[in-house]
Amino acid sequence: MAKQPRIIVGQVAAITGGGRGIGRATAQALAREGVKIAIGDLDAEAAKKTAEDIGSGAIGLALDVTDRDSFADFIAQTEEQLGPVDIMINNAGIMQLGRFVDEDLATTKRMIDINIYGVHYGCELTLPSMLQRGRGHIVNIASSAGKAGYPGGATYCGTKHYVVGMSEALRWETRGTGVEISCVMPVVVQTELGSGLPQTRGVKHVLPEDVANEIVTALKEGRFDVYVPRSVGPLNQFSAAIPRRGREAIARAVKADKVLMDIDQGARAAYELRASHSTTAELADADKKQLEESSKP
Repeated sequence: MAKQPRIIVGQVAAITGGGRGIGRATAQALAREGVKIAIGDLDAEAAKKTAEDIGSGAIGLALDVTDRDSFADFIAQTEEQLGPVDIMINNAGIMQLGRFVDEDLATTKRMIDINIYGVHYGCELTLPSMLQRGRGHIVNIASSAGKAGYPGGATYCGTKHYVVGMSEALRWETRGTGVEISCVMPVVVQTELGSGLPQTRGVKHVLPEDVANEIVTALKEGRFDVYVPRSVGPLNQFSAAIPRRGREAIARAVKADKVLMDIDQGARAAYELRASHSTTAELADADKKQLEESSKP
């Protein structure tokens, strides 16, 4: 007898980086399922606009995932307005690309702060209450790059390895508690973050709606490994079972070794600029510099 899908109608979901891309698509998909939505984003206006577009009582709030106090305030406001968080979706993340030897320390720190601490805080601030209630679901957005290392994205891949590893550990620690963990590992997604990246052979870029739909399914089925597309799962298992030389030969054959290296810099320029100002402090510095430039005679 097939397992009945879980009912998520009426649950409360908090989504980081929900103003655009995967986060926005996920908020829309969950709202259609009758879930109450809180959208957090560094761009507070984007969060509020997404909430307005969704309707159904969705709320948009300012959130800097690198700042624990900001994150705690986001969770507190969500619970005050909507109720206890049943679903925590740690989606916020950035991907700045380039050769490791050319990467400045500020870029490295930024990706670690957002991609690692942004997930850590989301888990830390919601897991205890979920365990106390004996129910809840944490969804961590990693990447297929969290299962391998690709040239041009050393730090990004490293941060996503962390998300995969942390999610694996939390799955064990929450076993039998009523709390579920899911780890989402998409290939390149057609969002601003994925702009300017080449196609690989055999695995095409996916849409944010594809990722959102798989997240909804994972919530209903209690699934941990969420590959997007699903075909990546068996490919990953096969790759893990063969020697390194074989894995690398396959990666070269499908041009996976080029996906983060042979990029269209022009197509990524707008994203890279926005990513470089992706904490509250950096936005303030950018605004200050812009003000100084505009005041020059």
